[in-house]
Amino acid sequence: MPLPEETLRLWQLFKQDDWQAYKELYNQNFKLLTNYGHKFTRDGALIEDAVQDLFVRLWTSRATLGHPLSVKNYLYKALRSIIFRKLQVRSRFTSVDEGEVLTFEVSFDQTVIEGEEEKALQHKMKAVIGTLPPRQQEIVFLRFYEGFSYSEIADIMDITVASAYKLLYKALHNMEGLFKGQSSDGN
Repeated sequence: MPLPEETLRLWQLFKQDDWQAYKELYNQNFKLLTNYGHKFTRDGALIEDAVQDLFVRLWTSRATLGHPLSVKNYLYKALRSIIFRKLQVRSRFTSVDEGEVLTFEVSFDQTVIEGEEEKALQHKMKAVIGTLPPRQQEIVFLRFYEGFSYSEIADIMDITVASAYKLLYKALHNMEGLFKGQSSDGN
Protein backbone atom coordinates (compact mmCIF):
# COMPACT_ATOMS: atom_id res chain seq x y z
CA MET A 1 0.00 0.00 0.00
CA PRO A 2 1.47 3.37 -0.98
CA LEU A 3 2.20 6.01 1.64
CA PRO A 4 -0.35 8.84 1.94
CA GLU A 5 2.35 11.36 0.96
CA GLU A 6 3.04 9.43 -2.27
CA THR A 7 -0.67 9.31 -3.03
CA LEU A 8 -0.99 13.06 -2.44
CA ARG A 9 1.96 13.62 -4.82
CA LEU A 10 0.22 11.49 -7.46
CA TRP A 11 -2.99 13.45 -6.87
CA GLN A 12 -1.19 16.74 -7.52
CA LEU A 13 0.39 15.38 -10.71
CA PHE A 14 -2.95 13.97 -11.87
CA LYS A 15 -4.60 17.37 -11.33
CA GLN A 16 -1.92 18.82 -13.63
CA ASP A 17 -3.05 16.50 -16.48
CA ASP A 18 -0.46 13.77 -15.82
CA TRP A 19 -2.07 10.66 -17.36
CA GLN A 20 0.55 8.32 -15.81
CA ALA A 21 -0.20 9.63 -12.31
CA TYR A 22 -3.93 9.16 -12.98
CA LYS A 23 -3.36 5.56 -14.11
CA GLU A 24 -1.22 4.89 -11.06
CA LEU A 25 -3.92 6.27 -8.73
CA TYR A 26 -6.42 4.03 -10.48
CA ASN A 27 -4.22 0.93 -10.24
CA GLN A 28 -3.38 1.54 -6.58
CA ASN A 29 -6.99 2.04 -5.54
CA PHE A 30 -9.12 -0.15 -7.81
CA LYS A 31 -8.96 -3.29 -5.65
CA LEU A 32 -9.39 -1.36 -2.38
CA LEU A 33 -12.41 0.47 -3.75
CA THR A 34 -14.07 -2.63 -5.20
CA ASN A 35 -13.52 -4.42 -1.88
CA TYR A 36 -15.16 -1.49 -0.09
CA GLY A 37 -18.02 -1.54 -2.59
CA HIS A 38 -18.78 -5.15 -1.65
CA LYS A 39 -19.72 -3.87 1.81
CA PHE A 40 -22.87 -2.38 0.28
CA THR A 41 -23.93 -4.79 -2.45
CA ARG A 42 -23.01 -8.17 -3.92
CA ASP A 43 -23.50 -6.82 -7.45
CA GLY A 44 -19.94 -6.89 -8.80
CA ALA A 45 -20.93 -5.23 -12.07
CA LEU A 46 -22.54 -2.31 -10.23
CA ILE A 47 -19.45 -1.91 -8.05
CA GLU A 48 -17.07 -1.93 -11.01
CA ASP A 49 -19.30 0.55 -12.85
CA ALA A 50 -19.27 2.79 -9.78
CA VAL A 51 -15.46 2.67 -9.54
CA GLN A 52 -15.20 3.40 -13.28
CA ASP A 53 -17.68 6.27 -12.94
CA LEU A 54 -15.65 7.65 -10.04
CA PHE A 55 -12.43 7.69 -12.04
CA VAL A 56 -14.10 9.11 -15.16
CA ARG A 57 -15.55 11.91 -13.03
CA LEU A 58 -12.15 12.51 -11.46
CA TRP A 59 -10.47 12.86 -14.84
CA THR A 60 -13.16 15.09 -16.35
CA SER A 61 -13.29 17.40 -13.33
CA ARG A 62 -9.59 17.30 -12.38
CA ALA A 63 -9.11 21.02 -12.90
CA THR A 64 -11.77 21.90 -10.33
CA LEU A 65 -10.94 19.24 -7.72
CA GLY A 66 -9.65 20.36 -4.37
CA HIS A 67 -6.66 19.21 -2.38
CA PRO A 68 -7.93 16.55 0.03
CA LEU A 69 -6.05 15.83 3.23
CA SER A 70 -6.47 12.14 2.50
CA VAL A 71 -6.93 10.89 -1.06
CA LYS A 72 -8.07 7.48 0.24
CA ASN A 73 -10.74 9.12 2.39
CA TYR A 74 -11.88 11.23 -0.57
CA LEU A 75 -12.13 8.19 -2.87
CA TYR A 76 -14.04 6.08 -0.31
CA LYS A 77 -16.54 8.85 0.34
CA ALA A 78 -17.05 9.51 -3.37
CA LEU A 79 -17.47 5.80 -4.16
CA ARG A 80 -19.93 5.32 -1.31
CA SER A 81 -22.02 8.18 -2.67
CA ILE A 82 -21.96 6.83 -6.24
CA ILE A 83 -22.93 3.31 -5.12
CA PHE A 84 -25.83 4.60 -3.02
CA ARG A 85 -27.08 6.69 -5.97
CA LYS A 86 -26.84 3.70 -8.32
CA LEU A 87 -28.68 1.47 -5.83
CA GLN A 88 -31.35 4.12 -5.40
CA VAL A 89 -31.84 4.46 -9.17
CA ARG A 90 -31.89 0.69 -9.61
CA SER A 91 -34.47 0.29 -6.84
CA ARG A 92 -36.80 2.67 -8.68
CA PHE A 93 -36.93 0.29 -11.64
CA THR A 94 -36.68 -3.10 -9.97
CA SER A 95 -37.74 -4.62 -6.72
CA VAL A 96 -34.60 -4.68 -4.63
CA ASP A 97 -34.39 -6.84 -1.55
CA GLU A 98 -33.36 -4.57 1.33
CA GLY A 99 -31.24 -7.34 2.85
CA GLU A 100 -29.32 -7.74 -0.40
CA VAL A 101 -28.60 -4.04 -0.77
CA LEU A 102 -27.37 -3.53 2.78
CA THR A 103 -25.54 -6.80 3.29
CA PHE A 104 -22.15 -6.04 4.73
CA GLU A 105 -19.54 -8.76 4.75
CA VAL A 106 -16.28 -8.26 6.61
CA SER A 107 -13.26 -9.15 4.51
CA PHE A 108 -10.44 -11.03 6.25
CA ASP A 109 -8.39 -11.52 3.08
CA GLN A 110 -5.65 -9.23 4.41
CA THR A 111 -5.16 -11.25 7.58
CA VAL A 112 -3.29 -14.53 7.71
CA ILE A 113 -4.60 -16.72 10.49
CA GLU A 114 -2.42 -19.45 11.92
CA GLY A 115 -3.65 -22.18 14.22
CA GLU A 116 -7.08 -23.62 14.81
CA GLU A 117 -7.89 -21.44 17.84
CA GLU A 118 -7.33 -18.30 15.83
CA LYS A 119 -9.44 -19.64 12.96
CA ALA A 120 -12.26 -20.45 15.37
CA LEU A 121 -12.03 -16.96 16.84
CA GLN A 122 -12.07 -15.46 13.34
CA HIS A 123 -15.20 -17.46 12.50
CA LYS A 124 -16.92 -16.28 15.70
CA MET A 125 -15.94 -12.65 15.07
CA LYS A 126 -17.20 -12.76 11.49
CA ALA A 127 -20.49 -14.25 12.66
CA VAL A 128 -20.84 -11.64 15.40
CA ILE A 129 -19.99 -8.74 13.09
CA GLY A 130 -22.41 -10.13 10.51
CA THR A 131 -25.27 -9.81 13.00
CA LEU A 132 -24.68 -6.10 13.59
CA PRO A 133 -26.80 -3.51 11.78
CA PRO A 134 -25.23 -2.40 8.47
CA ARG A 135 -23.97 1.00 9.67
CA GLN A 136 -22.33 -0.60 12.69
CA GLN A 137 -20.68 -3.16 10.38
CA GLU A 138 -19.48 -0.34 8.16
CA ILE A 139 -17.92 1.64 11.01
CA VAL A 140 -16.14 -1.47 12.34
CA PHE A 141 -14.75 -2.10 8.85
CA LEU A 142 -13.63 1.51 8.33
CA ARG A 143 -12.02 1.82 11.77
CA PHE A 144 -10.38 -1.56 12.26
CA TYR A 145 -9.85 -2.95 8.78
CA GLU A 146 -9.11 0.26 6.88
CA GLY A 147 -7.59 2.25 9.76
CA PHE A 148 -9.53 5.46 9.21
CA SER A 149 -9.60 8.06 11.99
CA TYR A 150 -12.87 9.11 13.58
CA SER A 151 -12.91 12.37 11.63
CA GLU A 152 -12.31 10.50 8.35
CA ILE A 153 -15.08 8.02 9.21
CA ALA A 154 -17.43 10.88 10.03
CA ASP A 155 -16.66 12.43 6.67
CA ILE A 156 -17.13 9.17 4.74
CA MET A 157 -20.36 8.23 6.52
CA ASP A 158 -21.65 11.82 6.53
CA ILE A 159 -22.07 11.96 10.31
CA THR A 160 -20.48 14.04 13.06
CA VAL A 161 -17.29 12.94 14.78
CA ALA A 162 -19.26 12.54 18.02
CA SER A 163 -21.74 10.31 16.19
CA ALA A 164 -18.84 8.23 14.85
CA TYR A 165 -17.58 7.67 18.39
CA LYS A 166 -21.08 6.76 19.60
CA LEU A 167 -21.77 4.45 16.66
CA LEU A 168 -18.48 2.58 17.12
CA TYR A 169 -19.04 2.33 20.88
CA LYS A 170 -22.52 0.93 20.24
CA ALA A 171 -21.10 -1.56 17.70
CA LEU A 172 -18.38 -2.73 20.09
CA HIS A 173 -20.87 -2.99 22.95
CA ASN A 174 -23.21 -5.06 20.75
CA MET A 175 -20.31 -7.23 19.58
CA GLU A 176 -19.29 -7.90 23.18
CA GLY A 177 -22.81 -8.98 24.09
CA LEU A 178 -23.17 -11.12 20.96
CA PHE A 179 -19.73 -12.67 21.40
CA LYS A 180 -20.45 -13.59 25.01
CA GLY A 181 -23.80 -15.04 23.88
CA GLN A 182 -22.09 -17.19 21.24
CA SER A 183 -19.45 -18.38 23.70
CA SER A 184 -22.09 -19.51 26.16
CA ASP A 185 -23.90 -21.41 23.37
CA GLY A 186 -20.85 -23.58 22.94
CA ASN A 187 -19.96 -22.19 19.46
